[in-house]
Amino acid sequence: MRARLKLREREAPEFYAALAKQVTAQRSARGLSQRELAELCGTTQSAIARLERGLRPPRMDTLLRVAWALDCNLDIDLNPRTKTKGSDAVATQKETKSHART
Repeated sequence: MRARLKLREREAPEFYAALAKQVTAQRSARGLSQRELAELCGTTQSAIARLERGLRPPRMDTLLRVAWALDCNLDIDLNPRTKTKGSDAVATQKETKSHART
């Protein structure tokens, strides 16, 4: 259990940094300041700055409001790190849905 926790702690900063980069890019592409985005989200400029620094996990409700304000979808996928019983069925379902959209 302790080894898993350490692994997650090492992966988390990369995840938060990638998310921060996306939020910053989307905000900049729309010509919004951090303060303007904060107003659209109903939060503070400092909360947006913290999110864009990517040092801490964002609150889910804040992230949802940011995505909405930036007119973006927030897609979250839970992908197993190890092969589990039934994981092939989930992958097949996902591929089928993906092919059905195209």
